[in-house]
Amino acid sequence: MVLTKDEVKKIITLMTGKCQVMAKILYGSGLRLMECVRLRIHDLDFEMNEITVRDGNGEKDRITLFPELIQAPLREHLERVKILHEQDLAAGCGSVYLPYALERKYPNAAKEWGWQYVFPADALSRDPRSVWCDDTTFTKVRCRRRSSRP
Repeated sequence: MVLTKDEVKKIITLMTGKCQVMAKILYGSGLRLMECVRLRIHDLDFEMNEITVRDGNGEKDRITLFPELIQAPLREHLERVKILHEQDLAAGCGSVYLPYALERKYPNAAKEWGWQYVFPADALSRDPRSVWCDDTTFTKVRCRRRSSRP
């Protein structure tokens, strides 16, 4: 089924919040759903109007256009995400999964703003590589913010 531009516009105007911003990026930049969900802050280049898609189709990176129409609502969204990230950091969390061996190479990068997801999950999750603690022993459990689920 193929939709006309007007039909797509009507559908997107019925959406709100994070879903509307994601739909605008999908439609305006030609991203696949999972590429959009996995976007990181440093993948957005507002000055050059480009989005870098990492590990896209065929595990290759590519650059796509970043329409100016999307940038204002995305900046507003990122302001809310930044507040959420600062709250997570204050609570002792605020880290994200880093691909490959980057976490070992750059130990603090997981908490840096640039590595955060553009569309983070609504709730924190426990890092599966951390150790649970029982009532008698305390072990550090790392909590992370995941990307949103489609």
